[in-house]
Amino acid sequence: MHLISLNLTDLLLGLWRGTFDCDPRDDQTTWDWAVLKGDTWKEHGKCVADATRYLPGSFDRPPRNPVEKISSGYKAWEFLTYVYGLGPRFFYDILPLPYWKNFCQLVHGIRQLHQCSITAAQILEGHNLLVSFVKGFEALYYQRKTSRLHFCRQSIHALLHTGPEATRIGPGTYSTQWCMERMIGILGQEIQQPSNPFQNLSERGLRRARINALEKIIPELAKQNPQPRISVDLGHGYILLGSRDAAARFVNPFYIPAIHHYFASNGVQFEEDWVPWLKRWARVQLPTKQIVRTAWKENLRSGSVRISRNIMVCDGEQQANYGEVQFFFRATVQDDKIRGLALVSVYDPPDPDLLRESSHALWVSLYHGNESLKVIDITSISTCVAMIPFTKPPDGRFFVCEKMGLEIGYLGGSYEDAGDANDPDA
Repeated sequence: MHLISLNLTDLLLGLWRGTFDCDPRDDQTTWDWAVLKGDTWKEHGKCVADATRYLPGSFDRPPRNPVEKISSGYKAWEFLTYVYGLGPRFFYDILPLPYWKNFCQLVHGIRQLHQCSITAAQILEGHNLLVSFVKGFEALYYQRKTSRLHFCRQSIHALLHTGPEATRIGPGTYSTQWCMERMIGILGQEIQQPSNPFQNLSERGLRRARINALEKIIPELAKQNPQPRISVDLGHGYILLGSRDAAARFVNPFYIPAIHHYFASNGVQFEEDWVPWLKRWARVQLPTKQIVRTAWKENLRSGSVRISRNIMVCDGEQQANYGEVQFFFRATVQDDKIRGLALVSVYDPPDPDLLRESSHALWVSLYHGNESLKVIDITSISTCVAMIPFTKPPDGRFFVCEKMGLEIGYLGGSYEDAGDANDPDA
């Protein structure tokens, strides 16, 4: 938490803003990386604030305008989304290219190691990227000048141990300060004996450990949140949620080819002029407890809407891709089995040049709307992501921002409320 969200961000932003301490033997006019100043800094802050409407509600606290708020209680979650989520794009046009490439190595390395489930290959890739970042940082900023030795803080050196320590004691998300602080807060609220708080605290901790052990041994003892009345459990942690159409209806002609293609690829026989009719569903809860919404309902809502209809799809061994959900529905496909399906507008593959130059930290795709529709199984949806316009005004290109620390929030019990399934604007 402190290393990634606070220490590193304080160092880098201090350098880029030119507010970092300058040694008397150094010359700040030679700091070609200090570009976040004046109107550039103000415009950058506005871009960060304007991105809020594209961040799903599951992203918790969106980053506020850093120009106005970075010195007044900017939260660790905000830094995490701002620097490691939005940073690769919003620093792209500002930082000189060598510094931006170096920063992107840090971003992708942190993203790889900031997971609850991680493979040996991902640990190796993340470690190599962080080593490259540290070497590049020293070459670009420090430049072996004693007047800049204070640039090389302990947080820079600590990155060299992040990967090896993940193989020794597990990913850092399991020892992050967020979980510890949440546990401290929970146990602190349970203290009922002010005259003997420490013994009472020990007893509460012991009781909680016993309850956790019993719930693991006998899962039926665990408290279960009741499912909303209008919902369908699809299995594996996926739940269809309302609202929904009151009755089946014929689909828009734009959607028919995609639905025909899905049924044909699954061996279903039908007439060429068959027009499907179905009931649309508005939301799905993922195993991560994120709520994915649909263009069908979100486009009907007025006011400030946090867009939550963009998803990452993982289909077997294929590369993950991204799409915008138009609506969900259920259909009988094979062997009289009813499947939960989603009609999705698929984004193009990423820009290969930007992907390569950014060390896979910046994924930019073109959006085609109704021209690239596809039906997918709901169970192939991995997470809810943000797709943010790459340019102003938008030119059809969007960049991906995934939530950092998604598993941490889930482990800590912080996730979206399913809300009222009967809400017509859900």
